Amino acid sequence: MKKFMMILLCVTIFATLAMAQNAVYTSGTGISSAVDVLGAHNNYGRGCAGCHAPHSGARGAGGNKINGTVTDNLTGSNALFAQDMGPLFSSTWSAAFGDSGAYTVNPSTDAAPTATAYTQLSEVRGILMCLACHDGAVAEGGMMKGVLWEQTLLPTNVYGSGNIPTLLGADGSGLTGAAAYNNDHPVGQAANFAALKLATYFPSATTSALGAPTGQYASFATNYGYPALQGSAWEMGLANPDGNTNVANLFVTCTTCHNQHVMYVYKSPATNGSLTKGNTYPTYFFINSPYNPGASVNAASGKASSATQFCRQCHFGESNESLNINSVTTQF
Repeated sequence: MKKFMMILLCVTIFATLAMAQNAVYTSGTGISSAVDVLGAHNNYGRGCAGCHAPHSGARGAGGNKINGTVTDNLTGSNALFAQDMGPLFSSTWSAAFGDSGAYTVNPSTDAAPTATAYTQLSEVRGILMCLACHDGAVAEGGMMKGVLWEQTLLPTNVYGSGNIPTLLGADGSGLTGAAAYNNDHPVGQAANFAALKLATYFPSATTSALGAPTGQYASFATNYGYPALQGSAWEMGLANPDGNTNVANLFVTCTTCHNQHVMYVYKSPATNGSLTKGNTYPTYFFINSPYNPGASVNAASGKASSATQFCRQCHFGESNESLNINSVTTQF
């Protein structure tokens, strides 16, 4: 019996050490199993080359998923991107995002496939490259299965049992064409800093940096931060149209909210309110901020879930701080 108890104790200690080794978070608890941080974007084993062909663009990745042909004559010229962008540059293609299609992205006019536009425009790097896999209406990347790879890792009992779709233009809603995007969050040049109505809180904002927030937003930053707006260590979260000098025209892209290279850990690149430089926080869905739908909170906790706080970075009017309630901190 003593021998058995000693073995059991050792197993328990080793298991605890293993769990500790998997706990990558400075604050909060999220995915703790040994999962590569690239997660779903490992592309079922193809890895980085699934999105970035080291040679020859989409041709180096086997061409278009349907028939192998490539219709984008500039393929691979930006970030060595390995998917065929041609279908997205069609003169008839557009996506009417959010609010009954009030935020339309039309590559034929917004990001026409000229050499200059293709290598510079933020719509290409921040929106169209994402849609080259995640569209599903006129474009679909070769590795996409149409359902969320991450779903088995999500917190239990916080989502329904049905498959969560990953193809925005073919999500099972029955809508087709531009209308298929009506239920997707606005992006593009119409979804801009002026529409966010945050200028009052960022009086020192420029087209290259937002600067420190003031007023009630500063209190929100203390309780959570503004990592999606602040962006990463290499670029601001909001995109700046080429040649623009007006802060009001900074706009939201897919990569404002998502970091396509890290699926479940957010690491703060700079001191950002409560988010201390170098600290790591749980996230899901490649969200470029702490975002944990499994954060346990209740009415008496005095805390708000990081999944709620994430949205309030832009939708500040729905925050506690905008109503002068400054004592509700964040459960990461």
